[in-house]
Amino acid sequence: MKAMIVNEFGDSSVFTSTEIAKPEIKPGHVLVRVAASSVNTVDMMIRQMGPDLPLSPPAPAVLGMDFAGIIEAVGEGVTDFAVGDEVYGCAGGLADLQGTLAEYMLADAKLIANKPKNLSMREAAALPLVAITAYEGLKRAQVKEGQNVLVHGGSGGVGHIALQLARYFGANVFSTGGGDAQTALIEELGATSINYKTETVADYVQKHTQGAGFDVIFDSVGGANLLNSFEAAALNGQIATTVSLLELDLSGAHFKGLSLHVVFMLIPMLHDHKREVHGQILTEVAGIIEAGHLRPVLDDLTFSLEEVGKAHDRLASGQGLGKVVIDI
Repeated sequence: MKAMIVNEFGDSSVFTSTEIAKPEIKPGHVLVRVAASSVNTVDMMIRQMGPDLPLSPPAPAVLGMDFAGIIEAVGEGVTDFAVGDEVYGCAGGLADLQGTLAEYMLADAKLIANKPKNLSMREAAALPLVAITAYEGLKRAQVKEGQNVLVHGGSGGVGHIALQLARYFGANVFSTGGGDAQTALIEELGATSINYKTETVADYVQKHTQGAGFDVIFDSVGGANLLNSFEAAALNGQIATTVSLLELDLSGAHFKGLSLHVVFMLIPMLHDHKREVHGQILTEVAGIIEAGHLRPVLDDLTFSLEEVGKAHDRLASGQGLGKVVIDI
């Protein structure tokens, strides 16, 4: 089968088109004919850092985590899927798991779900990593109906899904963005937009919560922005973050009695730990989508398998709006 591999790690030019062996079916897995894959920030980190990132596969490697496609073979013990099923998931591209940037991939049946019927393959491929991350973060933060929820980075990959899920769970949703296109998308998706470049944290906390702070904050920006989350949170508030690779003074969180939830959705893939939870989340997300409460936003540009380097550059540029998707 055709695949894009990396023989060494580095810039976006490291991808090479080659022919590799088609995976053989094994128990508990399905063989998928990949139709589309999307690019996530972690894909770029693996491509750039290689062995310096503990979760990276050894070279030569097929990268790519998210996919949508059609099942071509079913392994022993798999009862929930059949040949011909359209599925989606996040099931490869790290450690010893072959990625999605190939015509076929072997996927653990626990990590996948039936594709939402009202989405294209491209749209479905944009969802798994960001949808699981958003869902896990909001659930761990115990989001409830009627709460005031702040999503940092609501026009980004994870953020635009977290925003919609928080609305689905019945919250009053607010979201930060930094430009006209971002704020327009946030409003279009049903949240109240906050321009973090023109409004201080104190200003928007006072404006939208009368100074009380937000009950739940989903911080998809993370890093130093966590300090803004601490400032914006209500007393005993809940914060979920996807980016906490830093040293940070937690004093602000202490004096408010905040709960901090660090979301790292790759744990089931890396450690073969409760993988079935990912399949369950994707099944629930598919139902939410089919009921009309959630939709992925895709970048305007399209890329073929051979153009994966350009797709990585597009995501890195920050000029796109929505998930970058590759047609396989």
